[in-house]
Amino acid sequence: MPWYAWLILVVAIGSIVGGLMMLRDTATKVELTDEQRKRVAERNAEMDAKEAQDR
Repeated sequence: MPWYAWLILVVAIGSIVGGLMMLRDTATKVELTDEQRKRVAERNAEMDAKEAQDR
């Protein structure tokens, strides 16, 4: 493999890894209230029941 192919490969891998690291660093945790958690749990239970019924 010529040297410029290795260079392109290293730049591509570095770009991917750098982008993933930057995405991880900028991610923030979403804080939910107790009411929102309850609604999410209810919605999940409804979807699970609907999915079980469809099978």
